[in-house]
Amino acid sequence: MSDVAGKPCILCCAITGSVPTKADNPAVPITVTEQVESSHAAVEAGASIIHAHVRNDDGTPSSDPERFAALKEGLEKHCPGVIIQFSTGGRSGAGKARGGMLPLRPDMASLSVGSNNFPTRVYENPPDLVAWLSEEMIRHQITPEVEAFDLSHILQAIRLSEEGKLYGKLYVQFVMGVKNAMPADREVFDFYVKLFRARAPQAEWCAAGIGAAQIAVNEWAIAAGGHTRAGLEDNIRLDRETLAPSNAALIARAAELCAKYDRPVASPQQARRILGLAG
Repeated sequence: MSDVAGKPCILCCAITGSVPTKADNPAVPITVTEQVESSHAAVEAGASIIHAHVRNDDGTPSSDPERFAALKEGLEKHCPGVIIQFSTGGRSGAGKARGGMLPLRPDMASLSVGSNNFPTRVYENPPDLVAWLSEEMIRHQITPEVEAFDLSHILQAIRLSEEGKLYGKLYVQFVMGVKNAMPADREVFDFYVKLFRARAPQAEWCAAGIGAAQIAVNEWAIAAGGHTRAGLEDNIRLDRETLAPSNAALIARAAELCAKYDRPVASPQQARRILGLAG
C-alpha cells in the first residue's frame, strides 16, 4: 500500500483549448452546446474541474465574455456542482481582454505568472498584466490555477501567494511537453514535486502533459499524490494511430490510473473542499 493510497485525485478536463480543430479531431467541441455536452460526459467519467476556452463561430480563439457567460450558464445547468475554470491564456486575446470574463466570477481561472517560448511564438505574460489579472481574481474571489511552464513560474507562484497577491489556496499546475518549453522529463518532474512540497507544504499541485506526454504525466502525478489534467486541448489521440473519441475517453483513462494507485477519483464536492472553494 503506497503512501498516496486513499487520497482523492482531482481530474481536470481541458475540453477545447485554442489550437485543436475539428480537422484535427472531429470530437473537439467548438460551439457552446458541444462544449456543454462534452463536459457532461467528462464529468460522468470523473472530471471535477472543467477548464474552458471559447471559440468564435469559425472556430478561431475568442475571449468574448458573452460566450463565456453562455458556457458558464450551460455548465451550471447541465453539470451542477462542477468546478468551472476559465482560461486567461494568451492565445485567445491580448492584454486585459484576456481577463474580460473574470467579472462572471467562475470558481477558478488559469493564470500564467511568467513568459516562455511556445512552438512558434513567445507566450508573453508581462509583470503588469500578471498583477492586473491577479488583482481581478482577488476582486471577484476567483481562485487561480497557476500554470507553470518552467521552474521560475513555480517559485513566482509561491512568492505571490506568500505576499497575499493570489486569491485563495495556492494551486499550481506543472505543464510539461510544450515544444520549446519544459519537456516531459521525469527527473525534472520529481524535482518540481520535491521542491513544491518543501516550500509550499499546505498547497495543492497538479500536472498536465501535452500531446503524447499526457498519459505519462497523468501517471506520474497520480502516483506521486498530486492531481492531474487530461482532455482534447492538450492531446487529441489515444495513441499514435487512434484519435481520442471524446474528452470523456481521456478522463476515463486517467481515472483508470487512479484505480491502479488506489486513489479515489474526487467528486466535485470533494475537489471543492480540497481546493478551499465555496459550494
